[in-house]
Amino acid sequence: MTPSEKFFPVSWDQFHRDARALAWRIAGQETDYKGIVCITRGGLVPTAIICRELNIRMIDTVCVASYHDYKNQGDMQILKEISPELLKNDGEDILIIDDLTDTGKTAGIVRAMLPKAHFATVYAKPKGRPLVDTFITEVSQDTWIVFPWDMGVQYQEPIAKGG
Repeated sequence: MTPSEKFFPVSWDQFHRDARALAWRIAGQETDYKGIVCITRGGLVPTAIICRELNIRMIDTVCVASYHDYKNQGDMQILKEISPELLKNDGEDILIIDDLTDTGKTAGIVRAMLPKAHFATVYAKPKGRPLVDTFITEVSQDTWIVFPWDMGVQYQEPIAKGG
């Protein structure tokens, strides 16, 4: 199996279960978070689930673009900064949420902005894992996670026919 063939498709149901599991893990730490910084776009869905489960209403975003063609990571671009209020105290009592840490490039940029924040992702790959505090599932570095918002409903060939 070549790296380009290693896909980990995640359904909406599975993603919701995994995001709730992440909320359970975070809740178990018994920290009273003042707010969430969501890394967009991937962090939007897990943030919606986690902020509901943890009853956190102060939500901000940091917009970092790295994947420009859904296959290759390019130059990192910060499209929107974090509000100054949440940057106070280096992010102490702030929760950072993203769907995935892959190479760690995005995580490294955001971690530098909020060094005391708690960083949580639903999925982690080995290169990015050291930059996050809490995650649910680790996948190999050469696996491409196919999120439910990236999928469409279409016919799939049976495995016996090469599908």
